[in-house]
Amino acid sequence: MHAAVVPWVDEIDEKGRAVSWYQTIFDLIDMRSFSNLWFWIALAVLWSTASHWVLGVPFDMVVRARRKGGQAAQDLHDMIGINTRRMLFIAQVSGLWLIGLTTFTMTILIVLGFFYDIEFAQAVFLLAAPMMLVWALSLSTARQIVADALEEEALYRRLGRHRMTVQGIGMVSIFITSMWGMWQNMQVFNLWMR
Repeated sequence: MHAAVVPWVDEIDEKGRAVSWYQTIFDLIDMRSFSNLWFWIALAVLWSTASHWVLGVPFDMVVRARRKGGQAAQDLHDMIGINTRRMLFIAQVSGLWLIGLTTFTMTILIVLGFFYDIEFAQAVFLLAAPMMLVWALSLSTARQIVADALEEEALYRRLGRHRMTVQGIGMVSIFITSMWGMWQNMQVFNLWMR
């Protein structure tokens, strides 16, 4: 079989098999989760976004409201009020369903990823599990803001603590994910070297 006969074949390998351009790309770029650059980019974007948006409000609004006050502070209070009431409404109306669906999904990911050794499920679990902690923390912060009717400096301090906690969860999550990813890549490399 020659490359000219079959249009999608680029070359013939040393064993006489047809090699297509996309097979060559998949051989050069490992498409597994932990060795794929896109997974690590997604991890970085996920935690960058999670630490920047505090209860659905960009943190630069909190800094601007603290420094300038006036209309910036009013805008922040309005957005925080809208977002906290929305989060609490969702938790009240469909909280049990969300907990059940999340638990079901995370259980599937754990079983597929860590018992059946499917790397994609491991990767999704390592992205999603810490975000469940962030969601629970956000819900707790929203409840505290509404219950204590936090305003101005007390609100800014609470949002700052929330952001620092999210960043701490993100640092631990990135560390665990990178250690697990390196371990998985080393296992594949050891099998490949045999």
